[in-house]
Amino acid sequence: MNPLFPLPERHDFRPPALSVIVPVLNEQETLPKLLRNLAAQTGVHFETILCDGGSDDGTQQVAAGLATALPLRISIIAEPPGRARQLNAGVAASRAPLLLFLHADSHFPDCHALERAVRALEDGCRQAGNDRFAGRFRLVFRQSSQQAARGFAFYEAKARLNRQGCIHGDQGFMLFRTFFDTIGPFPTGPPMLAETHLADRILDEGEWLLFPDEILTSARRFETEGLRERQTLNALIMGAAAARWDRFFAEVPQLYRQQANSGRLQLGPILASIDGLLAELPPTERRLLWRAIGAYVRDNAWQIPFFLDMRRGFHRDPSGRQPATPLTAGFERWLAPLLAASAGAGLAALLTRFWFRRLLWRETGSACGTATHGGSAGTGSGG
Repeated sequence: MNPLFPLPERHDFRPPALSVIVPVLNEQETLPKLLRNLAAQTGVHFETILCDGGSDDGTQQVAAGLATALPLRISIIAEPPGRARQLNAGVAASRAPLLLFLHADSHFPDCHALERAVRALEDGCRQAGNDRFAGRFRLVFRQSSQQAARGFAFYEAKARLNRQGCIHGDQGFMLFRTFFDTIGPFPTGPPMLAETHLADRILDEGEWLLFPDEILTSARRFETEGLRERQTLNALIMGAAAARWDRFFAEVPQLYRQQANSGRLQLGPILASIDGLLAELPPTERRLLWRAIGAYVRDNAWQIPFFLDMRRGFHRDPSGRQPATPLTAGFERWLAPLLAASAGAGLAALLTRFWFRRLLWRETGSACGTATHGGSAGTGSGG
């Protein structure tokens, strides 16, 4: 953990009640908006720790200038790139009993959001008599158009659920340092999953709160890459992570590109690479992998009726954040117990393989993707 700049001396010697930790990498454009938004927050004394992962666009210089201009206590530290590494370094540098992890494109519409969040978390811990709570804000996407509003409404509603895989870092995570020391640190591995894995660990060992205030996050990546394309890639990532398929994350290209370099997401090369990796697996190992992915798909099949509930609610009231979910309730009552049987994972694996072959054919024009990993080519046996 290396400080980048000697920042201006602040004469407020009160210890901070909250440490706001923000991992950054080439955020020259978004960082000023975040810091000005944080400077408008009232009612809580906090420090801001920027953990830079090797920016080369002037992010560090912009941050240093803002540290002089804004009434914020800002620290800038340098770490090798890697979201988990950067977040953990921020924790090590923090001095407050409360931690808040934010993304650089976050925005609070209300200047009392942090104050109310701190109060809600403290009240929850006080009533329960322990510190095993974490809170996150109500996610809202800032969209440049309403073209994909229905899809974003689904993501916003899902982020309000206390379920595995539904809570992500763009909601902001707040928890006591003592609880983080128990369930942390952020796990190393695929950088896009560090916060999701910690969120799932909190669900297992504590309790999540949903704060009353909204947090806005940019929809730029989805809009630039395409919502359908990004949804598909996210599904592939989550399935591979659930199956602990390490080679997927080591060798499949374009998985986690910086937003500054993002264009329309091309699924064809990614799918062809996956097909090649599958073809290289021995048959038994490949079957076990598909079964593990099938188990993940089975456990998340509730998202299909939930999406249908959200779509129906969106048509009735586009402003509604959490409409009724009768289809989801029916699925949980009647179908989920049937799918929980061991045959459910096998059926889900079969359907997922069919979906993958069909998607590969649509994106590449062939059901037999070609890969060039280590000189080998997938010839269709990967499915």
